[in-house]
Formats: sequence, structure tokens, C-alpha cells
Amino acid sequence: MIGVIASVVLGAVMCVAGGSKVIMGERWPAEARGMGTPLWLSPFVPWFEIVLGALLTAQVWRAPMAIIALLTLQAFTLVLLANLGRGHRPVCACFGSWSAKPVGIGHVVRNLALMLVAVIALVVR
Repeated sequence: MIGVIASVVLGAVMCVAGGSKVIMGERWPAEARGMGTPLWLSPFVPWFEIVLGALLTAQVWRAPMAIIALLTLQAFTLVLLANLGRGHRPVCACFGSWSAKPVGIGHVVRNLALMLVAVIALVVR
């Protein structure tokens, strides 16, 4: 049961993150570019998050989706750490306009917590 709850919570977070990026419209690709995301990739990120979140929430292939979410969060965290390591603190648009603060260690901690939720969704029944 805890694994199901973790999957639903993680799925909801992913849907909100993706949906908030879609709502940003043309601002999202610019914000993503500031983080170092390739221009060709930025239009796909929100929709990927929404689909992944929906599958996690609906419990469709929970274990594989939890692994994909974990890998995605790791990639996002590496982008955050790369920016912080260069002393570059662009605006984090991780949750669209809701997260308009410059990238900081709190973003990394949040992602680590979400990775823990992904692991729980993966291994706990």
C-alpha cells in the first residue's frame, strides 16, 4: 500500500511539474535554455513529465515507471548540480512560474527527496 501511495504522490508531482511548464507557454523554453537544456529538447520535457506522472498515478507498469522517474530525477539533479558547480544560478522553472527562485541547494534536496519516493514506489508493495 505504501508503494502505491508513493507512486501516486510522485505521479502527481510529475503532472504538476509538467503542467506548470505547459502553462508557461513560450517562457518555458527560454527558462530551460537558461538551465542548459538543449533547445530541441525543451518542448518535450513537460509532456514527458505529464505522461510519466499519469502512468505513475494510474499504477500502469509501476516498477518500470518508478525507474524512469528515478532516472529522470537523477538527470534533473545533475543539471542542477552542474549549474551550481559553475556558480550559475538561473531561475529554476522546475514547477513553471511557481518556482521562480534561482537554483540552490534546496532544489537538490527536493529532488533527492523525490528520488527517495521513487525508490519507495519501486521496492515497497
